Amino acid sequence: MMHYGAAPILFARAKELRKNETRAEKLLWERLSGKQLGVKFRRQHPFHRFIVDFYCHELKLVIEVDGNIHLLRENAAYDRLRSDLIKEFDVWIIRFTNEDIYFRIDKVISIIQEIVNKSR
Repeated sequence: MMHYGAAPILFARAKELRKNETRAEKLLWERLSGKQLGVKFRRQHPFHRFIVDFYCHELKLVIEVDGNIHLLRENAAYDRLRSDLIKEFDVWIIRFTNEDIYFRIDKVISIIQEIVNKSR
C-alpha cells in the first residue's frame, strides 16, 4: 500500500531520478536520510501515478521541492491537480522551493520536525 498502485515503469524512472537528483533534493536528503528526524523518508518514491520527491509512509507525508519551472502557470495548475489527487489518499503534502532549501534549510527542517512531532 506504500506505493498506492504505482505502475512498474515508475519504479525504474524513480531509480533514474535518484541517480540524477537536483542540488536542492540532495541538500534536503542529507538532512532527512537515516531517520535523522525520527522517521524514515524515502526519496523519489513511486506514488500512484507520480513520483514524489520525498515520502514518509509512517506519517503519510509527501515533501515536494519545486524549482522555478513550477512557477509557470501551466505547471502550477498541474501541481495543484497532482496535490489534490495525492490528498485523496489521506496523505499530507508540503512544498518547498529550491530557494527555501538553499537559503533557509534550517527553517525547512524545523517545519518538517514540527510535523513529525505532532504526528507521533
